[in-house]
Amino acid sequence: MRHFYRNILLVVLLFSSNVIWAADNKMESPKSKNSISVGVMLPLHNVDGDGRRMIEYYRGILMACDQLKLEGFHIDVHAWNVPIDADIKQILLNNYANKCDLIFGPLYSKQVKPLSEFCKAYNIKLVIPFSITGNDVVNNPNIFQVYQDNLSLNTSAINSYIERFSDSHPVFIDCNDSTSRKSNFTSNLRKVLEAKRIAYNITNIKSSDESFAKAFSRNKHNVVILNSDHYKELSAAIAKLDKMSSLYPGFVVSMFGYTEWLIYANYEFNNFCRYDTYIPTVFYHNQYSAATTSLEKSYRGWFKEEMQPAQPRFAITGYDHAQFFIRGIAKYGNKFVGSKSQNVYSSLQTPLCFEKLGKGGYVNNSFMLIHYLYNHSIESLAY
Repeated sequence: MRHFYRNILLVVLLFSSNVIWAADNKMESPKSKNSISVGVMLPLHNVDGDGRRMIEYYRGILMACDQLKLEGFHIDVHAWNVPIDADIKQILLNNYANKCDLIFGPLYSKQVKPLSEFCKAYNIKLVIPFSITGNDVVNNPNIFQVYQDNLSLNTSAINSYIERFSDSHPVFIDCNDSTSRKSNFTSNLRKVLEAKRIAYNITNIKSSDESFAKAFSRNKHNVVILNSDHYKELSAAIAKLDKMSSLYPGFVVSMFGYTEWLIYANYEFNNFCRYDTYIPTVFYHNQYSAATTSLEKSYRGWFKEEMQPAQPRFAITGYDHAQFFIRGIAKYGNKFVGSKSQNVYSSLQTPLCFEKLGKGGYVNNSFMLIHYLYNHSIESLAY
């Protein structure tokens, strides 16, 4: 079966026209409870970055299906190359499309509405895995929107901060970064702190050592929040904290960061641990996990190359998504809504937990804090 999957991948890579295939021709027989028909409608080509990333995501789906088949699942996979200029309505005329129980896609916003209407008409669950504009999920109960926008992430991060650090002393460090994208987060966090009458201080990365230290409390646990996610500013802030610790020992300090900091974790690991760092995120590529390294090894064996060094890894994302939805649909059928109580899969990288929007579909609200501890261990705190 693995050789079969590889050969199909070559077809997808070589041709930019619409591609459809069945992963298991035996699946034409009547369906059992563990029999799932999966559709993938994404740009599956080698023309640009979008295509290459989606190929990797798709490979992750295939690897999940292979694992599920070993457990007795019967999975019928059909994949279509849907590039940015494709007329998805024409693709939906294919005879296999309306037989799917589940479709992953599309990548481009303009393709969502026709695919959404199609899935609603044929009662197919539609998983939209990545960023889009538009809000079809509000009106379509068949949609599962995985991507969370910045507003949702900021709200989750602020709520987690208040829950964990309401008795601590916040210290905001102005990094003088004119290109910062984090002003909404810091300004909204300050508003919440003010509403809860939690005192905080603001200092500057260029303040004198004495002035900088005065922003910190001797009597409380201090939590540092930068107004930048960039590496240059992070490094400067750590250097400033190091000097303060040397000149004025005794402060207890943690850092509350940004998802982008996960990119720097390999070479800032010791600093993250020394300052008890918390990073809010919806994914975590745990390179120390045996299950993760095993999947990465299998990927190299299947496809003769490494996963792209992206955050998150696209292949593991596809693997998690396929495992979550296929297992869920197999167990709960049409009653599957992706809620915490229905989760039958522990993710490797991308946890999922969906909440219903009124009479519409479901949005992912999974969130976690990655905590780098003083003892050089890492824990994932799920919310």
